[in-house]
Amino acid sequence: MLLVILALAGLAVASYTLHLHYSHAVEFCDINSHWDCGTVNHSRYSLFHGIPVAVIGMIGYVVLAVLALLRQKALTLIAALAGLGFALYLTNIEAHVLETWCLYCVTSQCIIAVITLLSIVWLFLGRRPKTA
Repeated sequence: MLLVILALAGLAVASYTLHLHYSHAVEFCDINSHWDCGTVNHSRYSLFHGIPVAVIGMIGYVVLAVLALLRQKALTLIAALAGLGFALYLTNIEAHVLETWCLYCVTSQCIIAVITLLSIVWLFLGRRPKTA
């Protein structure tokens, strides 16, 4: 159930990030030249093949929640690893290309990292041999 709660938290963060993508208002997370959600969410990297990255995140978190609810341990881990890989790709862009961080993106990156770790634990705890 913890995975579902985290996936819903990720969905909320991604949903708000999508709002920021289409908004031009100044957000409280526009702190300085290194922490500016607007710069990140309006950059050319905020789209992946024409789709807002936040939409991809929203879909990913819904998939993770559904897989966890269905108790699909291996598929949950595979989806979490895919999400983590994509998040690391985006983290690299923030760090080395944009040189600017988005507070919501970093929050989402932390959520997917925790989901991945918990998915690993969940998968391997379920595979322990039963004692007689």
